[in-house]
Amino acid sequence: MIGLGKMGLLHASLLNVFSEVELVALCEKSALMSRLFRKMFSKTDVCIVDNVEKIGRFDLDAVYVTTPISSHFPVISAIFSKKISRNVFVEKTLASNYDQSKELCALAKSVAGVTMVGYMKRFSVVFRKARELMSQGSLGELLQFKAYAYSSDFLGLTKESKSSASRGGALSDLGCHVIDLAMWMFGQLEVKDVLSVVKNDAGSETSVSFSALGSNQLLGRFDVSQSMPGYRLPEFGLSIEGSDGRIDVNDDRLLLTLADGTQRKWYRHNLKDGVAFSIGDPEYCREDMTYVASLLSNRQCEPSFEDASMVDRIIDQVRDRSRSQ
Repeated sequence: MIGLGKMGLLHASLLNVFSEVELVALCEKSALMSRLFRKMFSKTDVCIVDNVEKIGRFDLDAVYVTTPISSHFPVISAIFSKKISRNVFVEKTLASNYDQSKELCALAKSVAGVTMVGYMKRFSVVFRKARELMSQGSLGELLQFKAYAYSSDFLGLTKESKSSASRGGALSDLGCHVIDLAMWMFGQLEVKDVLSVVKNDAGSETSVSFSALGSNQLLGRFDVSQSMPGYRLPEFGLSIEGSDGRIDVNDDRLLLTLADGTQRKWYRHNLKDGVAFSIGDPEYCREDMTYVASLLSNRQCEPSFEDASMVDRIIDQVRDRSRSQ
């Protein structure tokens, strides 16, 4: 496990209870955090190191990378080039831009690695139900969709803040999840127009709206904001319109409205949302279980580096167009 922030601790805790997994080493460059974890793991066989190269001696089957987005490219490149492991899980986004993502995809392919990127919303029982209904033809011909990702993290801030930039800006921090969900449900997209962009004093986008086109000219609109009132916790959602009905889905519930006015509603607790061990949302456990199963069977899983690179491509398109406006 490289990086012992919130996500590193979450994944380490989950993996540590899987019978098929042995947590061998933790890598953290912060001297303070390293000292803390050496005390916590003093009675275990887990080693604490402060440099990526030092984990090369452990003969690892896989490495988790949960460092800030800006470090993903150099860290993963080092893992592959120094033959530390051919299998890598990395938290979203794959890299800081599409060019870096393409290079990481090529490296992963060259070593035949099993890769995964932490778009855990694919493992939500509610969004999976929405995708299932669509695949069954419940909506008929798809006409358009709207996607949103909201939080109140930067609401009311008047002073210059680098926090948004450190998390990659609104697109990389929040928007990436609904971009990934949309492409998982509808296929590849191309950015059509950038409708609005709000940046803070540090030059990082905090709110973005843009439209995109999918196959058969399916039109989608994305609204992303880190300063939306009323969202103490991040929320992700989609509204999907078809010739025979409409789906409105978010993290907690799904509403299907058919053309004749008939409605049916599902909540996440109605959809067998339980897992054997849960920290944070159940999606994280399912995500790690899927990756471990893929490692044991030596088969690729989703979302892979290739899948995630398409999200970085959309983010780059939005940012490039916003700069030219």
